Amino acid sequence: MLRAALVSLTCLLPGVNLASESWAMQTSVGDLTVTPMATGLNTPWGFGFLPDTSIIVTEIDGVVKRVSDGRVTELSGVGPVVAKGQGGLLDVLVPRDFASSRALFFTLSHPQDRQAGTAVARARLSDDATQLIGWEIIFEMDPGSRGGRHFGSRLVEAGDGTLFLTIGDRGDRPSAQDLDVENGSVLRITKDGQIPAGNPFVGQAGAQPEIWSYGHRNPQGAASDLEGNLWVVEHGARGGDEVNRVRKGANYGWPVISYGRHYSGLKIGEGTQKEGMEQPEYYWDPSIAPSGMMIYSGALWPEWRGSIFVGSLKFDRISRLSGDPLVEEVLEAEETVRVRDVREGPDGAIWFLSVGEGALFRVSP
Repeated sequence: MLRAALVSLTCLLPGVNLASESWAMQTSVGDLTVTPMATGLNTPWGFGFLPDTSIIVTEIDGVVKRVSDGRVTELSGVGPVVAKGQGGLLDVLVPRDFASSRALFFTLSHPQDRQAGTAVARARLSDDATQLIGWEIIFEMDPGSRGGRHFGSRLVEAGDGTLFLTIGDRGDRPSAQDLDVENGSVLRITKDGQIPAGNPFVGQAGAQPEIWSYGHRNPQGAASDLEGNLWVVEHGARGGDEVNRVRKGANYGWPVISYGRHYSGLKIGEGTQKEGMEQPEYYWDPSIAPSGMMIYSGALWPEWRGSIFVGSLKFDRISRLSGDPLVEEVLEAEETVRVRDVREGPDGAIWFLSVGEGALFRVSP
């Protein structure tokens, strides 16, 4: 296992006296510096960068925080959230038009008559960046369920401004093959929650028109590559975590095919392949419990251009996948404890959220 060598330094952030520490992470491009940028976070789930370089962070209990110049402040205006099991306030998306719209998008488990379903909320960040205004649910899966598992969920803005949303099977395995429900699927909606033209199942009887792909177990990472193609990473059961390139209308096989097994050890479905069902681009066995995904531009490390970065909740690491076929490099440091999300910063640095540390970190040369 690669271990981090501790390098002590004092970091003075504007307006804040903060004694900070940085660590060296050993990688294929040399030792990189891992620096804490925000601490004291309570089960953080997602984050996004604002144009002014501040950062929006979600916490699963229904709290939204803003990190700016080392200060962490809580925003008011968050709507109802069911924080139960794996549910709660989940991802956040800062759209490309934020500078003009000031809109933010969130995924969450939303209350529905003693149950909950994955939903997308939209709100406007106030001009003084202290509150969310006009919190509105623009989409929610229907029906939800009482189970507290497999909500997904990540948001990705497509090149045309539509939104991709990942939803897990909610613990109801067969539903991932049922086009009449949103369980176990990737959805495509507009920023108003409407159905965009070009979705593959529009007008098909017995199918939800927002579905873009299906047969997914629980995708908790999603990202666009440098050509604009959508990728997801999803949890398997006992093994069989998958990285998938998402294609319009495609069936990714869960629970008919899988490279994992049930937690009982029994076989899942019919095996690992079946005609009409997609194969993963990469899979892990044993499971790493993947969460968060980023595809790197190469801004600071050209050797890593196009690499896929995935957090691990189980093995306390970040996986870097590259090549054809994909091969893995494991990135580890003292701080990579239960990594929930990974993003590229505006300057090309790599940022990640650690649930175990309750902190946001920046990786730089």
